[in-house]
Amino acid sequence: FEEPLKKCTSHRLLAMRRGETEGILRVTISPQDDQDCLIPLSRLFVKGNARTSQIVAEAVADGYKRLLKPSIQTEMASQSKIKADETAIRVFAENLRQLLLAPPLGQKRLIAIDPGIRTGCKVVCLDETGKLLHFEVLFPQTHPAESQSKMVALAKKYGTQAIAIGNGTAGRETEAWARAITFPTPVSIFTVSESGASVYSASEVAREEFPDKDVTVRGAVSIGRRLMDPLAELVKIDPKSIGVGQYQHDVDQTKLKNALDQTVISSVNQVGVDLNTASKHLLTYISGLGPQLAQNIVEYRNQNGAFTSRSQLKKVPRLGPKAFEQCAGFLRIAGADNPLDSSAVHPEAYPVVEKMAKDTGCTVTQLMADATLRAKIDIKKYVTNSIGLPTLTDIMRELDKPGRDPREQLSEFSFDPTVHTIGDLRPGMLLPGIVTNVTNFGAFVDIGVHQDGLVHISELANHYVERPADVVALGQQVEVRVTAVDEARKRISLSMKAVAAHSV
Repeated sequence: FEEPLKKCTSHRLLAMRRGETEGILRVTISPQDDQDCLIPLSRLFVKGNARTSQIVAEAVADGYKRLLKPSIQTEMASQSKIKADETAIRVFAENLRQLLLAPPLGQKRLIAIDPGIRTGCKVVCLDETGKLLHFEVLFPQTHPAESQSKMVALAKKYGTQAIAIGNGTAGRETEAWARAITFPTPVSIFTVSESGASVYSASEVAREEFPDKDVTVRGAVSIGRRLMDPLAELVKIDPKSIGVGQYQHDVDQTKLKNALDQTVISSVNQVGVDLNTASKHLLTYISGLGPQLAQNIVEYRNQNGAFTSRSQLKKVPRLGPKAFEQCAGFLRIAGADNPLDSSAVHPEAYPVVEKMAKDTGCTVTQLMADATLRAKIDIKKYVTNSIGLPTLTDIMRELDKPGRDPREQLSEFSFDPTVHTIGDLRPGMLLPGIVTNVTNFGAFVDIGVHQDGLVHISELANHYVERPADVVALGQQVEVRVTAVDEARKRISLSMKAVAAHSV
């Protein structure tokens, strides 16, 4: 196989390089025709038709073959690899951002289930903050009635509002069993991706959080917390373990780590965190903080109780003015003494907001609650050398919806109840699914058969698609049509042509 390098896509080049590394392929990058290089070189150096001209021509040919051609090959191989790495890293970073900013359920009391057949389902009960209240093992496959009565009792005892079920082995069966239970109060049921949960369970972070619990308990807790707030839970896991990239192990690992770290930092700061509930792992990614300052904040909170104002941060050991200036705007305090502490307005801008309220003849609380009062404000009057019009515009937007979470609302989703395994699939079937990975060559969709199907880039829409990310996003609910099933190779081909997709 051969093709012009400029037409070789990044994922295809990385695939060939992986094949070369595995010893299966031999890959070379070289000029298509040596004469294309030799002719202009000869014109440059060979003059006339004398005997010396012939010697120079031979020298040019020898120099090209022995020195210049290998150099060109090495340079082109290096440049193409760098370009392919950059593309793959960008795709991974985009997917990671979408995963981190996935819709959260919010602070709800829930039951989380890590499904299992032989070893049973690991069931944990969590409160609104994700604190572990109870753990036990149920066997719905072998003891359905007993397990059902225990679930009803747990839901009643702990005031369960939702159930999170891992999408691993026996996940579909466990979901069907849970949906058949009649609970005393309405309970929402969600399927949660288990990607990376096992990595977290065995990590130092998990051992620190639950030193006296085994990996099964930790995994179930992680599934539940991931439903409540994906961002807060996923920051505890190495992004490379989540599996939302393409050829992530073949690219420059240093550049990949830097890009993913920056993605996590920007995502955390975009959403902001609750100063009184955030873990030290989440606080670590806030601008101006690091592992030590995050630990100091948690210790201060444990010793002195919940923060009631942002200004209390200045009392945290080693958190100086510069760190406070960087981090304060990203830390929220629900129900704080100063209503601005629950917003994204930085403490440096508090005097401006207070002056706006005074000039309008109201309090800051009234200003934040009443749109008609805010409409009377001419922000141009408050422009200073330190606060410009763009900043004032952002402040007014924040006052309109203080502390608003930029993430979408979570909605329930269920797979087709007639499809459980790859053997149930038939070409032409229309099925609901969730996008689990977006690459440059298409999107992978979970349709509930424990094997993601591929929607090739040519099958994403009825029109030409340059980048799959322009059409679908990670976590998006879509409807797909099965076009081909290769059960032996566990390959499922899907299409979204003439099938409308809708966001979560």
